[in-house]
Amino acid sequence: MDFEAVRKCSARHPKPAGLALQYGTAGFRSRAQHLDHIMFRMGVLAVLRSRATASAIGVMVTASHNPEEDNGVKLIDPHGEMLHPLWEEYATQLANAEEQELQKVMTEICQKEAVDLHRDALVFTGRDTRPSSMKLSQAVMDGVSVLGGQYRDYGLVTTPQLHYMVCCHNTQEQYGKATVEGYYEKLSKAFIELIKKANSSSSGDSQRHLKIDCANGIGALKLMEMERYFPQEILIHLYNDGTSEKLNHLCGADYVKVHQKPPRGLDMKPNERCCSFDGDADRIVYYYKDADDRFHLIDGDKIATLISIFLKELLVKVEETLKVAVVQTAYANGSSTRYLEETVKVPVHCVKTGVKHLHHKAQEFDVGVYFEANGHGTVLFSKAAETKIRQLAKEEKDDERREAAKMLENMIDLINQTVGDAIADMLVIEAILALKGLTVQQWDGIYTDLPNRLLKVQVADRQVIGTTDAERRATAPAGLQESIDALVKKRRAARAFVRPSGTEDAVRVYAEADTQ
Repeated sequence: MDFEAVRKCSARHPKPAGLALQYGTAGFRSRAQHLDHIMFRMGVLAVLRSRATASAIGVMVTASHNPEEDNGVKLIDPHGEMLHPLWEEYATQLANAEEQELQKVMTEICQKEAVDLHRDALVFTGRDTRPSSMKLSQAVMDGVSVLGGQYRDYGLVTTPQLHYMVCCHNTQEQYGKATVEGYYEKLSKAFIELIKKANSSSSGDSQRHLKIDCANGIGALKLMEMERYFPQEILIHLYNDGTSEKLNHLCGADYVKVHQKPPRGLDMKPNERCCSFDGDADRIVYYYKDADDRFHLIDGDKIATLISIFLKELLVKVEETLKVAVVQTAYANGSSTRYLEETVKVPVHCVKTGVKHLHHKAQEFDVGVYFEANGHGTVLFSKAAETKIRQLAKEEKDDERREAAKMLENMIDLINQTVGDAIADMLVIEAILALKGLTVQQWDGIYTDLPNRLLKVQVADRQVIGTTDAERRATAPAGLQESIDALVKKRRAARAFVRPSGTEDAVRVYAEADTQ
């Protein structure tokens, strides 16, 4: 390794004095002006990870639903999944090393991971639409180049698209073509195949219009590119497309979910289907206004429920013993859990907050559906399940079973299994609503959410609170859980928990019961 070249190049991306950042579930996030050195160093780390895994690695420059002034970076592992936890620690060490420690930290990583420094390295880069993203992604490429790695810059892409590209490349394109066009073609082909079945049993035209709030982000650009691939049956209308307003300002999935109201710049008429993406298009929530002008949010729990019902029905038709399970966090509304377990008869598993925990658990099942309430989620099919479904779609003699298997096959191709993807999830939802002939109100009416509150309490030290049982019970301080239990006992269908925030010195408090 040419440490002299690294030192010279690093001096052009200096670390601000006293700045320490941590690589978390969302990678690194901060004000954009603090991130130049981080980007350079993540380019360096991506080359080491690429050499350690003999695979292409992704580096995405985005801060998702954060304000436009912020930025961030996430690394993407070989199968399009999130970075390995051990390498998250390396990322933090490398990011916070002083200039004179860089060589030592890099050498330690290489020794611990037995990195072959003579192996070719390939890094895929992508960025969102923030004004700072172009310059910051150039810093990533500087880091890749200084270690002799090759990069393929995809430019402006959604975060899920870059995850998809990495997975395609590392599966020798078995997962799909590693181009944006390849992504559009794969998704639209599966969507058109599914929608065909709905058209033969057509329900009224009004079902097909969808208003989309693009959070003034990358989602708008990509949907515009993709529009020519859509069948004429689906009419999408884009709002907050980034032409005039700021990214995520008073709009986007996070804003709608947190404030429980429609985004600015989207006029809703009663009973129109609307949805919002977040800034990097990896989350989606739906909503509508009823005839009395009341706002109704359809969050990740209801999205997971809709998808689970549909997949379960198809699996019953193909008469396969494949098992569906749903993975949730403690924040999932109790009504959704009860409905899934008692009515849909699908097992539900609860894990700690954070996408990586959900994704990891979902991999244990033939078909694992996971969504966070905030609208980030996807469906994972095991290799065995996928092989079985594709085989039945081709060879099954019984017409009904074969048709059901074909629909499952199209679902496999439509869903982005690498990560939550607002575009893919939207097409999945639109296809299911059309196939089941459901309006947005009927979907919302599947079950009624229990009234709930979520509060954030600033504290001096969040580590004082310890939790267990997927963060649903407190182990410390002593007496806290007993006090919560005593309060919860007094109410019907009640539940409450406290957990330390993963990102700041605050404690999150959640409660639900049969009345507000």
